[in-house]
Amino acid sequence: MAERLAKFMARCGVCSRRDAEEMIKQKRITVNGEIVETPAFNVSGEEKILLDGENLPVIPKTRLWLYHKPVGLLTTHKDSANRATVFENLPQDMPRVISVGRLDLNSEGLLLLTNNGELSRQLELPQNAWSRRYKVRVHGYVDSKKLAKLAQGVEIDGVQYGSVQAQLESQNGTNSWILVTLSEGKNREVRKLMKFIGLEVARLIRLSYGPFQLGSLKKGEVREVPQKVLREQLGSKFKL
Repeated sequence: MAERLAKFMARCGVCSRRDAEEMIKQKRITVNGEIVETPAFNVSGEEKILLDGENLPVIPKTRLWLYHKPVGLLTTHKDSANRATVFENLPQDMPRVISVGRLDLNSEGLLLLTNNGELSRQLELPQNAWSRRYKVRVHGYVDSKKLAKLAQGVEIDGVQYGSVQAQLESQNGTNSWILVTLSEGKNREVRKLMKFIGLEVARLIRLSYGPFQLGSLKKGEVREVPQKVLREQLGSKFKL
């Protein structure tokens, strides 16, 4: 079955689909000896596909890891300011992986990692409706009515945010813990929503992403999802 070249490259684990599209635009890819000039190019995988004159790697078995990201690491492969990154702190025996979404520098908790760029893209798409659950420590007065209003969706600085479930878990003066569940995962969404209702985020921990849980995973620890579990959770929806 034919598929877009960028998608095929992402499944090879070379890079993300977006990065593959950039490589194509830079005319770094040839198919059967011809330079590909547009991302709107389909392949079956039977062709001779070269990146900078080198063969693409054989499509590896799709793998997924759970990682407990600590505070202080950026979810990026390279940082212009040479700050510490998630990928520099992974075990040396791990293959090249990319993240499913991101957690910002000051956020912690569950981060999914995969060797399949196309799977990463699919798991990030809002239409797949995978919920993300966070435990958030906030400073300020928690107004239960404002919390409930988030379930209706809100607009902040011209950006529309979908329904978010926010539940007060505990409160001690102006310090509170709130459980937040959302499905879109827009950039810094939890922090922006809390600020919108007058709260300052002091700590943000992602507890789950879809069916995958942080559980007892220690900070900095990585655990691979067994293939059986991966097929059970993803096999019906995604090409593994």
